[in-house]
Amino acid sequence: MSPALPKVTLVLGGARSGKSRFAESLIAGHPGRPIYLATAEVDDAEMAERIRRHRARRGDAWTTLEEPLDLPRALASVPRDNAPVLVDCLTLWLSNLMAADRNVERENQALLDVLPKLQAPVVFVSNEVGLGIVPDNALARAFRDHAGFLHQAVAAAADRVYFMAAGLPLLLKDER
Repeated sequence: MSPALPKVTLVLGGARSGKSRFAESLIAGHPGRPIYLATAEVDDAEMAERIRRHRARRGDAWTTLEEPLDLPRALASVPRDNAPVLVDCLTLWLSNLMAADRNVERENQALLDVLPKLQAPVVFVSNEVGLGIVPDNALARAFRDHAGFLHQAVAAAADRVYFMAAGLPLLLKDER
């Protein structure tokens, strides 16, 4: 059985590192009907298939809410019944913000401001994109930089932080 869920958990890792599956397992033992807060938007057949596989894996036990842009509002409006929330994922949310030409710093601050007010535990999933080579274009560099700053801020606010590699969790922070 996984350790009790703290108020805020962050699960970072690369593509196909097992982040989502691990995050789901953290929530599995918590009482209440879990909420899956999805930030993805279906814009092609490949993304539709990814979403279908994720939903099939979770089954009907989860309530799915979709919010590609206003994540702070969505978190603030989660029912106050202590049901755990999984946000998958922060980097998709960030790319949605950038594509919509939203003020990323202001949106990140709004997210950080809502965290202390949450009634239920939340597990954030996000892609660590800063471990590779420096991107060759300004947009990709801006995305990488925004993601790095967002991860630092959420990790600082989180009670527990994991890094996933090859399906294995590495506990980076645990403030019980």
